[in-house]
Amino acid sequence: MKNLLKSIAGVRKAMGLVALSLIFASQSLSSSAQEHPITGHWDLTVQHNGQSLPSWLGVKLSGFKTYVGYFVADIGSARPVSEIVYKDGKVSFHIPPQWESGDNDLLFEGTLENDELSGVITTASGEKRSFVGVRAPELKRNMEPKWGKAITLFDGKNLNSWHAQKGENQWVVKDGILTNPKPGTNLISNQKFDDFKLHVEFKYPENGNSGIYLRGRYEVQIEDSKGKEPSSIYLGGVYGFLTPNEIVAKNPGEWQTYDITLIGRRITIVANGKTVICDQIIPGITGGAIDSHEGEPGPIMLQGDHTAVEYRNIVITPAK
Repeated sequence: MKNLLKSIAGVRKAMGLVALSLIFASQSLSSSAQEHPITGHWDLTVQHNGQSLPSWLGVKLSGFKTYVGYFVADIGSARPVSEIVYKDGKVSFHIPPQWESGDNDLLFEGTLENDELSGVITTASGEKRSFVGVRAPELKRNMEPKWGKAITLFDGKNLNSWHAQKGENQWVVKDGILTNPKPGTNLISNQKFDDFKLHVEFKYPENGNSGIYLRGRYEVQIEDSKGKEPSSIYLGGVYGFLTPNEIVAKNPGEWQTYDITLIGRRITIVANGKTVICDQIIPGITGGAIDSHEGEPGPIMLQGDHTAVEYRNIVITPAK
């Protein structure tokens, strides 16, 4: 009986220790969140010559006290930030120029107050641009989507379902094919979508380069990539963020296919019949996005400011 009582006492003691450890862990997590409020993903809106430009910042803790991250400007790809300085509500970092003009580092200086960011970005050319930022939505879905009816966005006849992003529209329909014979504006679907499945057939010339923007914010790269090592900037990648597990590009001049499923932030890309990205999370907007309002539905956008590209059979199946 004494042994039994000792065993029961031991179990109770162990359960008490477990409960205490859980409490301490919870307190530690809560304390960590309070100590590191800058961490997370931020959707930024930058003001430039009366225009609102999209941008994005991701911050995480590396070790005990060093903040690192990634930054996306209105153009280009996500670029690493080796150190982000955060103290007393002030945040700053600098990174070398990417595609923008100028030889200086880009300088980011902001203030975190009431869980919102605001401040000034000084570009590589020395221009100052104000910005505001909010936490990016998680876009988690509680259940699997139910799919609606398929919608033909391009039927081979006309551009009634599309409009030019700005300026002159160089896109034309010829012999049932949608193409941009010269670099110019992007082409945007009139309809906006939340979650969907998208089928696209495309063809590019040698050294062709284009892309398809999902909700107008996440670019799936189209590029002459056969024989190259996988990269997020090659065919099958989400530009600057997600790398395909292999390059399945065909030769220039051959028709190729994308079957893309986007649910919240989770994306699956089937390129030329092979799954190259499987249910991965897109961290944030890519360069060239129409805006940084990730919680809103958005259009399909075809990149038109690079090389020529041809499309046919563009069909989208939205979630109900």
